[in-house]
Amino acid sequence: MGQETFVAAIDQGTTSSRCIVFNKRGRIVSSAQREHRQIFPRPGWVEHDATEIWANVQDVVQRALDGGGIAVDQLAAIGITNQRETVVLWDRETGEPVSNAIVWQDTRTRDLVRELGAPVGPERFRERTGLPLATYFSGPKFLWMLENIDGLRERAERGDILFGTMDSWLIWNLTGGTDGGRHVTDVTNASRTLLMNLRELDWDGTVLERMRIPRAALPEIVSSSEVYGTATGVLAGVPIAGALGDQHAALFGQTAFSEGDVKSTYGTGSFLLLNTGAEPVQSRHGLLTTVGYQIGDAPAVYALEGSIAVSGALVQWFRDQLGAIENASDIEALAASVADNGDCYVVPAFSGLFAPHWRSDARGVIVGLTGYVTKAHIARAILEASAWQTKEVVDAMAADTRMPLAELRVDGGMTANNLLLQILADALDVRVILPEVTETTCLGAAFAAGLAVGYWSGLDELRETWSQKAAFEPAIDEKRRAHEYRQWKKAVARTLDWVEPEVGVDR
Repeated sequence: MGQETFVAAIDQGTTSSRCIVFNKRGRIVSSAQREHRQIFPRPGWVEHDATEIWANVQDVVQRALDGGGIAVDQLAAIGITNQRETVVLWDRETGEPVSNAIVWQDTRTRDLVRELGAPVGPERFRERTGLPLATYFSGPKFLWMLENIDGLRERAERGDILFGTMDSWLIWNLTGGTDGGRHVTDVTNASRTLLMNLRELDWDGTVLERMRIPRAALPEIVSSSEVYGTATGVLAGVPIAGALGDQHAALFGQTAFSEGDVKSTYGTGSFLLLNTGAEPVQSRHGLLTTVGYQIGDAPAVYALEGSIAVSGALVQWFRDQLGAIENASDIEALAASVADNGDCYVVPAFSGLFAPHWRSDARGVIVGLTGYVTKAHIARAILEASAWQTKEVVDAMAADTRMPLAELRVDGGMTANNLLLQILADALDVRVILPEVTETTCLGAAFAAGLAVGYWSGLDELRETWSQKAAFEPAIDEKRRAHEYRQWKKAVARTLDWVEPEVGVDR
């Protein structure tokens, strides 16, 4: 009998990079994680050092292997999942980034996005790309760099500069970098650039022309589950065989393979994805149409997505900026010490509001403050913010598809908080289900890589690895739910029109 084999996943996230090794049953064998710096050069600007991230990825891979006593030749494949829309440009010959990466939360392209939409507005490219024009997406970030870094456009048009989201950056480096590295991106990440034609699954020539983006800099678009190349360095010889943007990976890891399945991931932000099957559904209610995943040569599976910018990041803000708690996990006990929010609501529009509003002019508010309100009430309102933002997205999904939510599968770091999950069930009036393995983002990337090399036989075998850990049932009445949702909507209205064009973030 041969030695046991495993599949690993690299999760390059917004605040840290991780490597998790999984066995055939989809259970975690070992893991390692390392945070990277958050760089804030100006108000509204958020950057990462891509070189630091690449170094961290190599470190966590080695530590995950060492921690599990796993040899490199025991890895059948490795998959990659990543923070989406974050953009890095690097020199093809030297492998050096031309600047810091611009992070998905960054709003410096606000004025540029407005210019790109003229005279049509945010919907200019939606029919082709499934996305509204917004600061969130990768294409405008690329354009901003081309127009603001001296000499970059000429270099990019010559093919000397490579553009990528974090999956591209990692795959290129893992497969050799300047010595033959493969420049690719998977369909899920490509679908978040505002540059890919949603039906053709290729860069859209019309959009590239109108957005002044040189095709020579763009990666090849590939499926989410196929062998892209063989790794060098710490993973020498291991097939790089799967890639999905983090939320698509979570959909895959939750085995949401049937039309109508919904998952929500609670991390830095919150992201709901609804599997809509083989046809893209154009949203009329503020959602994004995106590729859910694509396995090899099979047709793509599409999804509707509601992206919420700030969830776990609000807890971090409560801890780091206000000093109200010592550890992020402390918020559960503090919030549970009061029966309700004291009629206080927190709307975390730190970088504007994402789905279903798409308002970059919004900024965060705390409303309903009275002398009665304590930090415990604010803590509870912070958890409720994730729930009410989720409800806004769920209502939009039902309006777009006429498929009411039956249950919600959840994952991500915030789901360690049982009070949050109960608040979610109460706000949504549906069962909220927590899986046995909550690291579904990494699990989805591992599933995609394992499928590509035959480690798992197909989707049915993947479904068999999924199991439920806990379920939360709604426990409040409709009258209370309706009242609190009305109050939430009033709070959201107070966030709007805060940033004025003449004093925007580009100062």
